[in-house]
Amino acid sequence: MGRYTEMQAFVAVVDAGSFAGAADALGASRAAVSRHVAQLEARLGVRLLHRTTRRLSLTEEGEIFHARCRELLSGVEEAEAEITSRTGAAEGLLRVNVPVSFGIRHLAPLWGAFRERHPKVRLDITHADRIVDLVEEGYDLAIRIASLPSSSLISKRLAITRIVVCASPEYLAARGTPTHPADLARHDVIGYTYLASGDEWHFDGPDGPVSVRIDPCIRANSGDICRAAALAHQGIVLQPTFLVGEDLAEGRLTRLLPEYRCAELGIYAVYPTRKHVPPKVRALIDFLSEHLRIPGDDVMAV
Repeated sequence: MGRYTEMQAFVAVVDAGSFAGAADALGASRAAVSRHVAQLEARLGVRLLHRTTRRLSLTEEGEIFHARCRELLSGVEEAEAEITSRTGAAEGLLRVNVPVSFGIRHLAPLWGAFRERHPKVRLDITHADRIVDLVEEGYDLAIRIASLPSSSLISKRLAITRIVVCASPEYLAARGTPTHPADLARHDVIGYTYLASGDEWHFDGPDGPVSVRIDPCIRANSGDICRAAALAHQGIVLQPTFLVGEDLAEGRLTRLLPEYRCAELGIYAVYPTRKHVPPKVRALIDFLSEHLRIPGDDVMAV
């Protein structure tokens, strides 16, 4: 512990610019801080600080050692924070942003069970399909559905879902069943506004990638609206199995072009940093990892 205390005192002196300031920051006496730094220099056999009556400055060796000490002390703090986040009580306000359709269908039924397990947590749930800035808008955590989450955020994959092409049996009986993505150009198609590729649908087929440009007869910024239009026999839709999985299983919709696979998407919990993750955030991630189960032939929890 002596070495840790010496390094802590040394870093505090450098950060504060004086022994008095370091003593205030550490809640110790100036004499104790001075003694720790002197012991450190004696043990290393080098001078770390230039001392004058007006100011302190680092020697060349001090600059090198200060950088390493700060790195080591930060590592200890992170390790302690991670353990505290896992063992501490989950409490306080937890602001969560989730996609609209997914949040209503698959997360809303879980919030009550989460609060039964963690009654001291107060939930503030926002549904939005746009990508929010977690830090700027004050969210503790967000659920995102994407091929890969943002590299600027820390993420935990909770489940996967597959994008599929489907239509109602009634629509197919009236208009025929497409056998190749190119056939979609001759069909009524329901477009989703937030699809990353826009009006270009991409497939991976037996002979490689295939793309087709669609001209939607209906366009909506809600997956639920797209699903409802498909169930009303209005055309062909491209939607995730977390939304249409039950319809496919029960025959209300028919999957099309099975040899031409679309994207597989991860369902992620994302949060701003792995440093000092609050217990309430850790508790929700662990809970969702345990409980999230999504029906659909191409969906599995991980």
